[in-house]
Amino acid sequence: MESLPNHAQNSLKFDDDGRLKRKGTWITASAHIVTAVIGSGVLSLAWAVAQLGWIAGPVILTLFSLITLYTCFLLCDCYRYPDSVHGTRNITYMNMVKTILGGRQYHLCGVAQFANLVGSCIGYTITASISMVAIRRSNCFHKYGHEAKCQVSNYAYMSIFGAVEILISQIPDFHNLSGLSFVAAVMSFGYSAIGIGLSIVKIAGGSHVETSITGLVVGEDVTGTQKIWSSFQAIGNIAFAYCFSQVMVEIQDTLKSVPSERGAMKKATVTGISITTFFYLLCGLLGYEAFGNKAPGNFLTGFGFYEPYWLVDIGNVFIVVHLVGAYQVFSQPVFTLVESWSAGRWPESKIITKEYGVGIPLVGTFRLNVFRVIWRTVFVIFTVVIAMILPFFNSIVGLLGAIAFWPLAVYFPTHMYLVQAEVPKFSMVWNGIKLLNVFCFIVSLVAAAGSIQGIITDLKTYKPFQ
Repeated sequence: MESLPNHAQNSLKFDDDGRLKRKGTWITASAHIVTAVIGSGVLSLAWAVAQLGWIAGPVILTLFSLITLYTCFLLCDCYRYPDSVHGTRNITYMNMVKTILGGRQYHLCGVAQFANLVGSCIGYTITASISMVAIRRSNCFHKYGHEAKCQVSNYAYMSIFGAVEILISQIPDFHNLSGLSFVAAVMSFGYSAIGIGLSIVKIAGGSHVETSITGLVVGEDVTGTQKIWSSFQAIGNIAFAYCFSQVMVEIQDTLKSVPSERGAMKKATVTGISITTFFYLLCGLLGYEAFGNKAPGNFLTGFGFYEPYWLVDIGNVFIVVHLVGAYQVFSQPVFTLVESWSAGRWPESKIITKEYGVGIPLVGTFRLNVFRVIWRTVFVIFTVVIAMILPFFNSIVGLLGAIAFWPLAVYFPTHMYLVQAEVPKFSMVWNGIKLLNVFCFIVSLVAAAGSIQGIITDLKTYKPFQ
């Protein structure tokens, strides 16, 4: 049998731009999206709805999902430029901004994107440690009773999570993460389903809890000022639950070029956001019905549920496994940026560019790079240390959502689309997009204000490393 010519062999291994041929489908992209979207944000939704009430809670949840879906569609159209079908690929979010909007916007985007990516990794470290501690406390409460003082420090568990991430971070790039994303997506379904199931059981038990159209009652549950700040923070928590636009382009870059990446990614986006919104509404509304205005900040670790303790434990194990994968989805763009810049800056350095093959039983040959090992280890240690200093779940989640939502999920996608599609100024589409930007900017400001106020309040009583 004759072997294929060299150019034919290369076409099987490489895309037309010389990069390794992509193998992703809309199904793998959907898994990446679900992994990125359903994370620690889902755990705070019952609390968020409790701050906002039966009307504002689901309305804001649905509104954020629609805005995210719309702006993600715009990002899909900008993946290739200048032509959305046959143009040059933009392989990262920042590369897309630089190509379409120019250098100044590129630097602003870099600050916003990487601040949020790093912040998300810190948030995931906090959340994973809280879930690991909850497993210990759940078993303690089961053994000694619900009134027992089952206090456990988060710090050791943050360190354990960090050690695991140091190992997994050696996976070279996004293209090798499909398996991890599928596992993480299954975990996210698992703990969301457990939370929903336990909420239904609690509701069916008939225990009376107070709920209202407007959420927490002023003068009874909180003061007027506290109500305002907590409502702002709740909006930030919901925004964080939909923050994945900053990895959208990287996910799209895993897709095969045939059929078109744009069509496959739009299908994946609809699938991913529809699934997550359905779960979000169930978690938020059933959680509020189960716990009422006393809903805990994290409905699987706040011990609204004590029994069956083993099921609560399983839910928290699922959270930890999922966040191991989600941490990688959000950290890979940071790794890639630093490693690509370093390789370009010092192309002759063997420490930065040389890779070594390490044989691993049952796995095969693993590519190891000295700089990658050092840099990624330092990054993980940094996120763990910051998580130890500021372990405030709801406030940190709300602030991350506020920081990321407007610039990354609205401003850059809409402005890139205006340039890509050459939308005429002051046309109906142009005016509509500008109004959307103003609205979302105001939402981000009030969410940030509420979250910062929450952090300040927490810092008044918190003593780090004790």
